[in-house]
Amino acid sequence: MDKRSDYLYHLPEDRIAQQAVEPRDASRLLVLDRSRPNNQHLHFRDLPGFLNFGDTLVFNNTRVIPARLHGHRETGGQVELLLLEETAPLTWDCLARPAKRLKSDTRVRFNGGWSATILEEGDAGRRLVRFSADETETTVDGFWAWLNGAGAVPLPPYIHRAPVDHDRDRYQTVYAKHKGSVAAPTAGLHFTPELLETLRDKGVDTAYLTLHVGIGTFRPVEVENLANHRMDEERYTIDQATTDQLNATRARGGRIIAVGTTSVRTLESVVHEDGSFASTSGRTGLFIRPPYTFKAVDAMVTNFHLPGSTLMMLVSSLAGRERVLATYEEAVEMNYRFFSYGDAMLIV
Repeated sequence: MDKRSDYLYHLPEDRIAQQAVEPRDASRLLVLDRSRPNNQHLHFRDLPGFLNFGDTLVFNNTRVIPARLHGHRETGGQVELLLLEETAPLTWDCLARPAKRLKSDTRVRFNGGWSATILEEGDAGRRLVRFSADETETTVDGFWAWLNGAGAVPLPPYIHRAPVDHDRDRYQTVYAKHKGSVAAPTAGLHFTPELLETLRDKGVDTAYLTLHVGIGTFRPVEVENLANHRMDEERYTIDQATTDQLNATRARGGRIIAVGTTSVRTLESVVHEDGSFASTSGRTGLFIRPPYTFKAVDAMVTNFHLPGSTLMMLVSSLAGRERVLATYEEAVEMNYRFFSYGDAMLIV
C-alpha cells in the first residue's frame, strides 16, 4: 500500500462536477460507517442524524482569494499569475506563465492601475513578485481592494469552464474568514447557516482552525513509490478557543469530527502524544497514508477525491484502502458527483 497505483480507480469524465448544486446542503451524502458492511446514501441535510450531543465539528475557516491575474508585459506579451502565498506586504510567491519570459526586473501591468515586478526566479514556474500602484499611493488596503476586482477565482483545473461571478460566493464556505487560500476546503462547501444552526441546537459544537490551502492541492503525485513524495507545506493557525473546545470534547468523551482533509492534517499536525491540544501556528507538510494511527480525529466529512491523490491516501488511512476503493466504485455506479463541486462522504 505504499505505491501510487494502489489508489487508482476508474472515473468517467461525466462524474466530475462542473457546477455546484443549490442549495448547498442538497448535495448527496454517502455515509461510510466502519462498523457496518454497507454504506448509506442520503443528502447532506441529513448529516445531523449521524452526529451526537457533545461531538465537535472542526472547520477550516480560510478564505479563498481571487488569486488568478491576467496582465501583459510592457512589450505586449500576455501573462498569467497565480498568487500562492504572501511572503511580505505586497510581495507574493506566484506561479507564472509563460515563466521563461518573466526574468528578474520584468514588469507586468494589469488593468486597474497596478503592476507587478519580478524580484526572483524560482523553479517550476515560480516567481517572487512585488505589486505597486501605477499612479496612486501603494498600500496594502489598496492592493486588496484592487485584487478583489481584478482577480479571478482560481477554480481547479478539472473544472473545464471559466469562472463566473457566482463562483466568487459558491467556491467559498459560508464561514470563510481569514483570506489566504488558492483553493477552497471543499468539504465545507455543503454547509449552510441553517444547517449549522440545526447542529448547534442538537448540542454539536463547532470549532475553527485556519489552514491556507496552497497549490499542493492540485499537484499530482508523480512518483510510484510514495516514500519519495514530498508534500508542499501549508500555513496553519489553531487558537486557544479552539484548543479549549477540543480538550473539553476529549474530556467528555465526544468525537472530534474534521470537516475536510485540511482540518484533518492540521489537527494531526498539532495534537500531542496524549491526545491533547494547545494553541499554535506553523507550517505542515504532513503526508497521511496507510498505515497511519490517528491521534486527533475520530471521524471526518470529505468530498470524493482524484485517483492516486494524497487525499485518497488520507481517506484510506481512516477507512481502509479496500473499503474506500469499493465505496468509490459504488459511488461511480450510483452517479455521485466527484471533486470540488461534487457530493460528500461521512466516515464514522
